[in-house]
Amino acid sequence: MLHGLLQFLSNHGIPQGLVIQATFYGIAGLTVLFAFLVVMSRDIFHSAVFLVLTLFGVACVYLYLDAEFLAGVQILIYIGAIMTLFIFAIMLTSDAKTRLARKIDLRIALSAGAALAIFAIFLKIIRLDAWQPQTLSPTPLGLTQIGKSLMTDFGLPFEVISLLSLAALVGAIVIGKVEKK
Repeated sequence: MLHGLLQFLSNHGIPQGLVIQATFYGIAGLTVLFAFLVVMSRDIFHSAVFLVLTLFGVACVYLYLDAEFLAGVQILIYIGAIMTLFIFAIMLTSDAKTRLARKIDLRIALSAGAALAIFAIFLKIIRLDAWQPQTLSPTPLGLTQIGKSLMTDFGLPFEVISLLSLAALVGAIVIGKVEKK
């Protein structure tokens, strides 16, 4: 389907490279916009929803980079499991009418200044880099190699992450538990 769309646009004088770049910049722009809304939203539930959209945008960037496995993990683990856990924790621990009130004070101004300084540093680094095309062709990495790595080299970190997720789930249940009197 995508190949057909690119062929249709090429037949009408729109180069494929332009379409691919526009798609990438659109996805990246929406991801940055949703990340900004995560931080600026006054409602914690809305922040969680914007975080889901941000993580979905990151999964789309992974698809753009031909990393289908990482995109699937991003959707299954981060969006499917962790964000569901966050939303349950939010719903169990707060009133639906409670809003997160933010005051504009010195801390927010300092944080914004620090974020802008870091952004300027990153922008300068990006502009100073020569950005030479990669000459080595990467070796294809299949699901078999990833599975073997998870069970051998990265077995301990994999188990630690699963224990942390379980601890977060139990913690959310304990915090949300209402005592009967």
